[in-house]
Amino acid sequence: MPSMTSRQAPHPIKRRLRAALKWLHLWLGLSVGLVFAIVALSGTVLAFQREILAWSQPQLTAAPLPAPAQREAALARIVADWQALGLSSLDLPTAQLPVWQGYFPDGERRYFGGASGELLLVRNKGNDWVLWLRDLHTHLLAGKAGEQVLGVVGLIALFLLLSGLYLWWPRLSALGASLRWYRGPPTRRWFSWHRSAGALLLPLTLLAVLTGVGMVYDGAARSLLRTALGDGPDARKPPKLAARDATIDWAAVLRAADGRLPGAQLRRIGLPKGDSGLVTVRLRAAGEWHPVGRSMVWLDPYRAQVLGVHDATAQDAGARASEALYPLHGGFVGGRLWQWGVAFTGLVPAFLLVTGFLFWRRRTAPRRPLPATSG
Repeated sequence: MPSMTSRQAPHPIKRRLRAALKWLHLWLGLSVGLVFAIVALSGTVLAFQREILAWSQPQLTAAPLPAPAQREAALARIVADWQALGLSSLDLPTAQLPVWQGYFPDGERRYFGGASGELLLVRNKGNDWVLWLRDLHTHLLAGKAGEQVLGVVGLIALFLLLSGLYLWWPRLSALGASLRWYRGPPTRRWFSWHRSAGALLLPLTLLAVLTGVGMVYDGAARSLLRTALGDGPDARKPPKLAARDATIDWAAVLRAADGRLPGAQLRRIGLPKGDSGLVTVRLRAAGEWHPVGRSMVWLDPYRAQVLGVHDATAQDAGARASEALYPLHGGFVGGRLWQWGVAFTGLVPAFLLVTGFLFWRRRTAPRRPLPATSG
């Protein structure tokens, strides 16, 4: 037998590796790909969660924005009435949502009049399908354990996208044919639709998966980005402040936080928790992508004294990149165009799942025998 040259030797191994990669891509796509598609479809709906809330609950957007004095009085009333019942933080009224949005255990949200502080609405996973979808999208309806499973699904989805790119990669002369959508026969049609859509929409889908995985493994993602981009040390939270049984002047707290960062808007108040008396106020500074903002003011609420200020816009590139994951993933930056782009991207995994399944079924279906002809 003629000897195999060094150039020819890797070819059988390469073919076997490619066949194994095809097998993995197929069966992971038909199994884990189903979860990936469901989660992505829920993301399409969640891209419009603010609009859905305004449409389904018009009373929340009908009231005018409260004056500063009304806002301060309402905050004091809400905290007094609801903190002992689990209220952990509050979003301040804005022009888009001129009411208070309070966060309670197990993902429940309650809405209070911007000027009065009266309870207007209670939303939770049991009575609001959007919050149910949100829990599915972020925790697979299973809390922290579901979030970790979702992280694994995201990593497998990343493998499916990259392995699909490798299996698709054509010669330059065949690029046009590899992107063409064929009408038939069925096997060729489903394969061409799956392959072409996967290649053309890869940048959007890959960004959605990477940002989603980065949020699940936020600590690792932040460390990786900060290391890769050569950031300095992270901002330090002030030391723990002992809780006291003392009255808090919430109007003074708001006034102390307001104006600490020029042009920044107060967005969320984190109430004292457990044995810590520290209050955290989140602000959205000019140029921030996050809808609530990642800038912070830490306060001693008993003396309305500022203990620390963090300007998210002054961070190094790695930290800013880390904090861009959520607004990019959720469609909160770039206006309507990016919002619709995020919503469209959520449809892609389902399309790839269906076309991949139809291609596999047609390819493996037994051939029908030809009808007998009379002699």
